[in-house]
Amino acid sequence: MSKIMKTLFRKIISIKDKILFPTSRESPVKPLLDPSQQDLDLYWDPDYAQVLEAWGEGNTWEEIQFLLVNCKGKILDIACGTGRTMEILSGIREIELHGCDISDLLIGKAVERGIRNDLLTICDATQMEFPDKYFDYAYSIGSLEHFTEEGISKFIAECYRVTKTNSFHMLPISRSGKNEGWMKTVQSFHNNSTDWWLDKFKTLYNTVYVLDSKWNDAISVGRWFICRKDGE
Repeated sequence: MSKIMKTLFRKIISIKDKILFPTSRESPVKPLLDPSQQDLDLYWDPDYAQVLEAWGEGNTWEEIQFLLVNCKGKILDIACGTGRTMEILSGIREIELHGCDISDLLIGKAVERGIRNDLLTICDATQMEFPDKYFDYAYSIGSLEHFTEEGISKFIAECYRVTKTNSFHMLPISRSGKNEGWMKTVQSFHNNSTDWWLDKFKTLYNTVYVLDSKWNDAISVGRWFICRKDGE
């Protein structure tokens, strides 16, 4: 096989893996060279942007509608990606949806689908520029687990700062119930226990509810963490 054909074949396999295993994480777990660094490259990959268009079908995209249906006011989608979740939620009339993401490529995809530019912000979720209590609610879906431990603490602190009341976060929990740690399949992520995540959220939130999600794969199951700012 020629070098050109071998290179083309590897590229095809790489793209196929991203399409087949974006949410199921059934590809082999790979060691990380530096677990203190967040794996960001995929957020500027057009092929991965296409994968995100179907990420929550049949599970989290249905669940977030139930969680927000009775909410009113401004709501922030943290790590909104291509804006697909925002588009799905646009039928809830009592809310004004805003989105933020670190990737200008993904924000551009959200604009292309018709979401107003003034409702979208390119920023790092650990350093958001929104004023204190600017949003009534916030949510994240399948994003917080991809941050380093330091990044998780900063993400939660920023979410707490910019929201008035509740925030909703869907995360993978290890099927084993153990803290399996920082690993990589298609992308790096934490695959840990419910208690591990509760400890993170309860550094700021006194009340955190945990609900099952229909999302699951070979090594993880989905959980929603509903974080309430008591007395505010």
